[in-house]
Amino acid sequence: MGTGAVGNSYEDECRRSLAEEQAKSLAGTNNWEHVDRERVHQDWDVLYREITAFLDGGGSLPGDQQIQELVRRHFDIVSRFYTPSREAYVGMSLFYAEDEAMRAFHDSYHPGMVEFLGAAIKVFAKQGSGFAPSAEAEASA
Repeated sequence: MGTGAVGNSYEDECRRSLAEEQAKSLAGTNNWEHVDRERVHQDWDVLYREITAFLDGGGSLPGDQQIQELVRRHFDIVSRFYTPSREAYVGMSLFYAEDEAMRAFHDSYHPGMVEFLGAAIKVFAKQGSGFAPSAEAEASA
């Protein structure tokens, strides 16, 4: 089943970062009223169908350049709501895996979507750019 609800301290930090950053953003934007949710869902649908094509084709790895370009698009869509820290973005992948409705939604595109996307998000979080500073980074600055 993947990551599961019991995690290591880094995963716990990621879950906490996601919850804190989303709560702060929701409060500061009147529940993300600035977001065109219909457009976001259309864009995610297109993106997830593209990822599914790679999964169906086999042989793609989460760190492959074309997969990371798709994850960049995922991150850009997420950033329409707010710009997450690296930890919050990894926390989102954990949420996809641990929340029954989110897992069902993502896996409706492909039975391996949650695990593959989660692994690809973790690679992107290590190598990508454009993240907000984490709460720990801001506290130590």
